Amino acid sequence: MSWVTTILLSVDFTEDSALIHDFDRWLRTLAPRREQPEVTGVGSLRALNDTPEAWGGAKYPEALVWAGVLNKADVSAVVQRFGATRWRVPRLAQLLVQDQEQGAFRLWMIRDGGVRQYAPLPDFGADE
Repeated sequence: MSWVTTILLSVDFTEDSALIHDFDRWLRTLAPRREQPEVTGVGSLRALNDTPEAWGGAKYPEALVWAGVLNKADVSAVVQRFGATRWRVPRLAQLLVQDQEQGAFRLWMIRDGGVRQYAPLPDFGADE
């Protein structure tokens, strides 16, 4: 049985793509699975900005956004890895996470050297 987690990653437009590829490689090969820490690899990312026709509107997006659908991801580990990545402009890095059976994305950002949830407020049962 699968457990689906949808993620969106947005970073500053000056970000070094090597960090994105490292995060993606970690998701594909090393990210632990929920309730199966001995099994690794939960999914991957795809750059949405590479497919401008996927966006609505008459203009091309100016944001760098990657999307992924993860299977059985240990969400805490994904958030920790995001926070530990040495983004060029950490205050502009954003990770949106919607775990299976959640009604809303959680927005995680890096502030004062740590990753924090900004929306919705950390009342995890509020939308369930």
